[in-house]
Amino acid sequence: MVCAVLALPAIVLATILGSAVAVLQAATQVHEQTLTLLPKLVAIGTLVALFGAFGMRLCCGLFSDAITALPLLVHGT
Repeated sequence: MVCAVLALPAIVLATILGSAVAVLQAATQVHEQTLTLLPKLVAIGTLVALFGAFGMRLCCGLFSDAITALPLLVHGT
């Protein structure tokens, strides 16, 4: 679940932005690879910069829960 919460916004953003750039390229007949990569790179970088702390808190909570569950796994109780 944590993986989905972390990855889904980036995947959705990249998909929407990629589709918009593809429509723009089809309309203008300009097919440059950098035009598809650069907007996605900037958008995902901005997303990570804005919501990276939230993602790290989520990962820290998951790690903490995993460490807390280790004695239960070892002793089997």
